[in-house]
Amino acid sequence: MPTDSASDAQRLPILLLNGPNLNTLGLRQPDIYGADTLADVVALAERTAADVGFGLRAAQTNHEGEMIDWIHQARGQVSGIVINPAGWTHTSVALADALVIPEVPIMEVHISNVHKREAFRHHSYVSPLAAGIIVGYGIRGYEFAIRRLAEILGG
Repeated sequence: MPTDSASDAQRLPILLLNGPNLNTLGLRQPDIYGADTLADVVALAERTAADVGFGLRAAQTNHEGEMIDWIHQARGQVSGIVINPAGWTHTSVALADALVIPEVPIMEVHISNVHKREAFRHHSYVSPLAAGIIVGYGIRGYEFAIRRLAEILGG
């Protein structure tokens, strides 16, 4: 299961999940994804979650089954999910099926504006399940997603 940052004793944490290849942020296509690293994303997310009164669990994987297992384990353990499904956005019915299991609000994040890119990136299996979708704001999208999720959760 993903690791925890300090959490508010009254609330379950927010789960931040990052999909395949996001461990290479800062190296892979910086003209599209920027120079920030995954560590920068997690640090920003931890600060933002703390600012709105939530703890954060953060994890990244390149293995779809592992991501699905984490989502299953999240049921009853988290207040909401912020997810950047990366390449699985456009391909994974299994991921979409898993995301209904925790029964918590979901925010979908994409660092780049996927709608200005290849046509196959325009479809998301996750979007119909999401309370909100943030695209094209770089890593600030994670901040926006956490703040909106906190609003939805009454924080």
